[in-house]
Amino acid sequence: MLQPDTVLFDLDGTLLDTAPDFIVVLNALRAKFGHPPLSENIIRNTVSNGARALVSLGFAVQEGDPDFEKYRQQLLDLYQEQLGHSTRLFPGMDQLLTQLEKQRIPWGIVTNKPQRFTIPLLVAVSLHQRCSVVVCADQVIHPKPHPESLIKACQAVNALPENSIYVGDHQRDIEAGQRANMHTVVALFGYIPENENPYSWRASFQAHSAEDITHYIFGE
Repeated sequence: MLQPDTVLFDLDGTLLDTAPDFIVVLNALRAKFGHPPLSENIIRNTVSNGARALVSLGFAVQEGDPDFEKYRQQLLDLYQEQLGHSTRLFPGMDQLLTQLEKQRIPWGIVTNKPQRFTIPLLVAVSLHQRCSVVVCADQVIHPKPHPESLIKACQAVNALPENSIYVGDHQRDIEAGQRANMHTVVALFGYIPENENPYSWRASFQAHSAEDITHYIFGE
């Protein structure tokens, strides 16, 4: 494609490696209730599914269980305290963002993470003044895989969805991008469980690294 109107990113597992913070938080909560720590890989592969999935993983409970909401609230409170301590951009991602900025291509974030965590996290990693648009799940009626949040982000930067790119590491990201008529990139370096086949999601491009995304966009 020619120079895109905008490039939008999912947050956890795509733009930022937030798993280290969640690993600390979930294992701290498990320790509080007398459970041994879980392996880092098991937690990492669940992060993109959100706090509810982490609670189910950490305590073998499902929504509707009497203790589920107690665990979820304590997990979120601990995460807010830990927010950004160990989170980093994925390798090569800063260079990709810099290249987009040099080419004056606006980039943004579309995430199912609530604003109360997203904005402070972006401040903590010094991205809040760099990105052109941020759309969180609680800013729309229908979060991903519905395309509403992606369309809203494109409108905010005067971009045509069909001339834009969405990068994500979850099937719902690719589905949302496809439903918005965007080009889609699956971040294979993200939090994809071993039992998932991301190639079956039929993204426009599969990226093993941020450098692959750079090559896809700029041909470099």
